[in-house]
Amino acid sequence: MSRTYCIPAVFFLFSAWFLLFIVSISLPSFQAMDITRVHSSGQVVSNSNESFTQLRLGIWGYCVDLSSGRTCFNTGHGYSVTVTNSQNAQVTIGPSWTRGLATLPVAACVAFVALLLSISQHITVTLVASLVSFLAALITLIAFAINIALFAYVKNELGMLNISETTITGPGFWLTFVSLILLLLAGCTVCFGRRRDRMAGATNNSYQLNGVKGGFLSRFRRN
Repeated sequence: MSRTYCIPAVFFLFSAWFLLFIVSISLPSFQAMDITRVHSSGQVVSNSNESFTQLRLGIWGYCVDLSSGRTCFNTGHGYSVTVTNSQNAQVTIGPSWTRGLATLPVAACVAFVALLLSISQHITVTLVASLVSFLAALITLIAFAINIALFAYVKNELGMLNISETTITGPGFWLTFVSLILLLLAGCTVCFGRRRDRMAGATNNSYQLNGVKGGFLSRFRRN
């Protein structure tokens, strides 16, 4: 693939993989990388039976800001968290809404494979790199849709508790979206680079054939 297209493609893929990688670490190891965040006035109690001011939902667990400080729960894949108001009405965010978040690490792995393939100059490998980039983009799109579903569900369920709360999207939510755009750009860049190389190769072959033909005719005329 042409160096003009190779460098941007590698840059896009590396950036997308890096963003997906740090999002995949998520809570509780990386507390700033949550998907959905809930701010409360302290009227709500969580699973710890203490009032909290903030709830952060990540891929592998969740964190709660209590009066005694922040507490994180490393619950693993497909966790659940229950939120209760002062009237003992409660909502549960079950595993069916958090289990799908594990598609983000899968997208990171596929993006890394595409990154390795994009470094090659072989025309067939670059084609595979383009296809893998689009596959990573598809998985990231699914992950982003799951992020949207989780955010909408949490916002709707907590709104039914009639409490003072604000549900917003976390940094991991938006980094997933940026990764999706980068993967699409990478796939298109690799495609354009491969097409340019094929056109350049076809043009060179045409010039060579014309040169051979011209030489043959010139020798014929001389004879």
